[in-house]
Amino acid sequence: MSDHPTDFAGDIPTAIRAAVTAALPDAVVEVTGGGGHWSLTVTSAAFADRSTLANHKVVLGAIKHLMAGAAPPIHAVDALVTKLP
Repeated sequence: MSDHPTDFAGDIPTAIRAAVTAALPDAVVEVTGGGGHWSLTVTSAAFADRSTLANHKVVLGAIKHLMAGAAPPIHAVDALVTKLP
């Protein structure tokens, strides 16, 4: 894991969970990682009858503000798993 400088103030896993659950209220979000590199497992009934790509777009769209700017808290999402409950 690399060290990634960020100007983000706060707990990054909590911010990720909050952003994803704002987009998917029933989601259970597991976050691991650090140093700018994060892995997410998101479980939601909203993923039914949707492609993996569509599911990933929803999750990544929810956290895009955490990947923006000169020193964002998320440098990379190394793994993203979306699944049904």
